[in-house]
Amino acid sequence: MSTQASPDQQPTAETKKPRKPKVQTLLEVVRTEQIAPHMVRVVLGGEQFDSIEFKNDTDQYIKLLFADPALGLQRPYDMEALREQLPKKQMPVRRTYTVRHIDWLNKQIWVDFVVHGDEGIAGPWAANAQPGDSISFFGPGSGYAPRPEADFHLIAGDESSIPAIAAALEGMEADARGVVVLEVRDATEEVPLTVPEGIELMWIHRGGDFTPETTRITDHLREIEIPDGDVQVFIHGEREQMKRIRKHLVKERGLERKGMSLSAYWAYGRIEDQFQAEKQTPAGKIDPDN
Repeated sequence: MSTQASPDQQPTAETKKPRKPKVQTLLEVVRTEQIAPHMVRVVLGGEQFDSIEFKNDTDQYIKLLFADPALGLQRPYDMEALREQLPKKQMPVRRTYTVRHIDWLNKQIWVDFVVHGDEGIAGPWAANAQPGDSISFFGPGSGYAPRPEADFHLIAGDESSIPAIAAALEGMEADARGVVVLEVRDATEEVPLTVPEGIELMWIHRGGDFTPETTRITDHLREIEIPDGDVQVFIHGEREQMKRIRKHLVKERGLERKGMSLSAYWAYGRIEDQFQAEKQTPAGKIDPDN
C-alpha cells in the first residue's frame, strides 16, 4: 500500500518525517604547511575523526564554521540555541572546502586554503592557525568521482579547484586518459600533483590576481581537442567563467550536460554568504533554464 500523500492530502507537520540533524565534527590543528605562496595546508585530527562519515567520492567537501571571536562562543556550536539567542548577522558563518586528503593511518584530514592576506574569513584563519587550535564543521558531502569506464576526462579549474582536482587525479585508474587545465597566478603557484600517464596536465598563468580581464581558462578550453566517446567532465571555479564554459561545452561542442560536474566554487566580487544567497537567483545559476 502506498504511503504517498494525495494532492489534496499533503503531509502535515505531524506526519512529515523529521529532518536528520546535522552532525558537527570538532577537530584540532595538527600542523600547517605553506605549499604555495597563496596556498596553506591545514592538517586536522582528533578523537572525533572516527565519527566522520566519509564518502566514496574524491570530491568530498566540508562546511567549516567561523564565529566572531568577540562573542566568545565555544565549539562545537549549538546552532539551534544560537539561533534563539543571536541576531542572524552574528551567527557563525559557513565556508565550504574540499578534503584534499584523508590520512587513515594517522587519522587526519588535509584541507588546502587559498590565502590572500587578510581577505575573507577562512583564509586568514588558515594562515594564522596554530597546533591545538580547534575547528568544527558539517559534512562531508560529495558529488563526484572519476568513472573508471570513462573514455576521456576533461578537468579544469582555478586555484579554488586544485584540492578537488588533486584528489580526483589520485583516485583515477592508472590507464585513465584525458586533460587537466589549471589556471594560477604564475609558476610559483603550481603545486606537485600525482597524474596518471595518460592524463595531460596544463598549467596556465594569468600573470596576476584573478579578474574577468586576466583569466584565460575559458579561452584556453576552446583550444582543447575533445575526442568522441564517453567524456566525463569536472570543471569548477569562478561563477561567470563556469557559465561561459557550460555554454561552450554544451551549446557549441554538443556535450551532454547531464552527468557533468560543472559548477561555481565562488564568484568574483562576492563573499561566500552573498555567493550562496545568489545561487537561488537567475544571476547565480550556471544553467539558465533551471
